[in-house]
Amino acid sequence: MDGGCPKLHIMFFPYLAHGHMIPTADMARQFIARGVRATIVTTPLNAPTISRTIGKDKDIINIRTIKFPCAEVGLPEGCENAELIPSPSMVPIFIKATAKLQGPLEQLLHHDNPDCLIASAFFPWANDSAAKFKIPRLVFHGTGVFALCASECVRLYEPHKNVSSDSEPFVIPHLPGEIKMTRMVLPDYFKSDGETELTRAMEAVKESEVTSFGVVVNSFYELEHVYADYYNKVQGRKAWYIGPVSLCSRDGEEKGKRGKQASIDEGECLKWLHSKKPNTVVYVCFGSLANFGEDQLKEIATGLEASGQQFIWVVRGSEREEWLPEGFERRTEGRGIIIRGWAPQVLILDHEAVGGFVTHCGWNSTLEAVSAGVPMVTWPVSAEQFYNEKLVTELLKIGVPVGVKKWARVVGDSITSNALEKALNRIMVGEEAEAMRNRAHKLAQMATTAVKEEGTSYSHLTDLIQDLRSYSMR
Repeated sequence: MDGGCPKLHIMFFPYLAHGHMIPTADMARQFIARGVRATIVTTPLNAPTISRTIGKDKDIINIRTIKFPCAEVGLPEGCENAELIPSPSMVPIFIKATAKLQGPLEQLLHHDNPDCLIASAFFPWANDSAAKFKIPRLVFHGTGVFALCASECVRLYEPHKNVSSDSEPFVIPHLPGEIKMTRMVLPDYFKSDGETELTRAMEAVKESEVTSFGVVVNSFYELEHVYADYYNKVQGRKAWYIGPVSLCSRDGEEKGKRGKQASIDEGECLKWLHSKKPNTVVYVCFGSLANFGEDQLKEIATGLEASGQQFIWVVRGSEREEWLPEGFERRTEGRGIIIRGWAPQVLILDHEAVGGFVTHCGWNSTLEAVSAGVPMVTWPVSAEQFYNEKLVTELLKIGVPVGVKKWARVVGDSITSNALEKALNRIMVGEEAEAMRNRAHKLAQMATTAVKEEGTSYSHLTDLIQDLRSYSMR
């Protein structure tokens, strides 16, 4: 009980991808720390990831599972996570499968009787489900507000249709900051002629955002305040900025347990980092979905070796090793570590030895680097990552682009070892690197302040909880 009233109960329903489930689990922990009951809904295969991420709060946060209809739609059995989709052509089938979760979710809403549903933007039908039970639905996109504003301006004003070639730059109309893009870096659903399964899905996402109770954003107001104001006043969206949610995992053990089981012993990883001087190690990781061919992996290895920088390089589980230049591991022994699989990312980024991050610009990675005060080499691949690159390199000025020119659904663009070596030297050595590091450290302090009592994110969460309480009392 809270002041004589029953505890507010929130049900969370994240998209079935690590980049959505992990911040949602962190978010649930923030709410329960403020006296709110939390239930997270997922599928059986994904439950262990959420359980690991909520850590010591797993006795308080309820995890409910619903069956994922793989066989019904023609997906391989066990394909319950975006990471496991066998080929890009099966993405629309996966989306179709998630729509079949509406019935099972509504059974849980009926049984558990929550006061609010926070559901992924990729479940646009969640608005209807919440309305059936007369509760508010909040949208969680899993990205920052700059990217939301930029993509909406591109969708509404279609500037990419007024250029004569894929490589001709255009300014995103009506968006503060004179941001230039090209057609090549826009998601493929923007460029398709006529309606496709994906364009229809994205339209539904936008419609449900407008008619929802509001949007909860994993960011902090100071980081993107120009765009937070624009999102509210010009695009007319109600939003609460409650991040960085990763800062709820404060102690070392918790940082190492977010997501899947790490593919390296966390103690060994820390021991290696402890042996290095501050700001001398580059962390290289492209998230849980991006993939590279063997030629590109070889270029990355060559660039890392030529740069002379110490490094931790995360490579998605590759059984074959033909991509490694002969003698690479022997020549870089003591100077570099390759993690094949899942890395304890926040634990690594927060270590003082780490001075740079080569990233695909997924929002979680971007925000975790901001929270740790680590400058970035930006290597976007897909989704909204090219917008995030603009935020990092041009607006926040805490990173340098490696030179990717083309959006790709899964396999990243071709970058030479020379381009990577130059970008690494720019963020690690010299006056430019020092200036970026100073700016990054200031942003990290602002992030920490935002989630503390009286900080903006803390206050936004207070306001949101009060709004939801008022709604439930009505």
